[in-house]
Amino acid sequence: MKDKHRRPKSGPAAPARAKAHARPAVKVEAPRAAAPRPPAPNREPRPAPEAPARPLIRREGEKPAECVPVILETAGSDQYRLIDSGAGEKLEQYGPYRIVRPEAQALWQRSLPALWDKADALFTGDTDEDGMGRWKFPKAALGETWPMQLLGVDFHGRFTAFRHVGVFPEQLAHWRWMKEKVESAGRPVKVLNLFGYTGVASLVGASAGAEVTHVDASKKAIGWARENQALGRMEKLPIRWICEDAMKFIQREERRGSKYDIILTDPPKFGRGPNGEVWHLFDHLPLMLDICREILSPKAIGLVLTAYSIRASFYSIHELMRETMRGAGGTVESGELVIRESGPDGGEAGRALSTSLFSRWISA
Repeated sequence: MKDKHRRPKSGPAAPARAKAHARPAVKVEAPRAAAPRPPAPNREPRPAPEAPARPLIRREGEKPAECVPVILETAGSDQYRLIDSGAGEKLEQYGPYRIVRPEAQALWQRSLPALWDKADALFTGDTDEDGMGRWKFPKAALGETWPMQLLGVDFHGRFTAFRHVGVFPEQLAHWRWMKEKVESAGRPVKVLNLFGYTGVASLVGASAGAEVTHVDASKKAIGWARENQALGRMEKLPIRWICEDAMKFIQREERRGSKYDIILTDPPKFGRGPNGEVWHLFDHLPLMLDICREILSPKAIGLVLTAYSIRASFYSIHELMRETMRGAGGTVESGELVIRESGPDGGEAGRALSTSLFSRWISA
């Protein structure tokens, strides 16, 4: 789907996996029909949910063990770090540039106010997650793109009209997990990356030895992903780049009997496919996960879901994941992805900034 939230690890040891989870540290005239209310300005009208392509499968068996809450933390590196945050914004280092962007969850005051005036780029305009705006360059005009590297993968950062820059560093927690699982599998591993955006996760998986299928409905995102592949001279890696509506793709894969060992899905809360297909996370997520369950291989390693910018508890997607994976064994661990402030040189341990909810089923 288009309209990626950005579209938008190694942290503290998670509690031991067990079924008992840890809790964190409730004659009469007929009335006249009212005139329909026009949609609110600047908002997408919400159509009625489409009839599902197929009914949800009623799962039997025990639910997987659970591990909650889990906080997966991303700290600073030489290529990315959260320098400071506060007053509704965050100051980050992306490669050579210091960038200021809106961040609604940064409710506190800034710790390092003097550094903010030295930023190379500031996003101005709509502060909504998907709101459009423009970039301001206080020091000197900068090019649209610049090279970066994370987990050994080269890619382009880019100043987009939607405040995002082509990578979501909190996802490093999931990418490290995937990389380790692929490298230690001792067998060929097939990875499906749904809503794959600019392809960094796909390149990480393929460079670790996986055969990757990357799906995104945006031609622009697919083009950017191919640019990233060329930048790192990774054209020979086994990646299928598919520009298609994610739901249509997995429905077809289910009919074909295709199977994957790891599935990453990073859907927006709202989006449209290339042919006008409508995606609403709360309407369509149960069916998406249900189909993902069906296309997991008999030796599946994991199913990872990330949810951005939604008004829900991680328990919502946690319980959905456990119901979806009934009878599959393994463990469902859910919680939040956070980024830890690390100061201008990466040597400090500051506040943790929550970025998204996640739930992932792992087979063992």
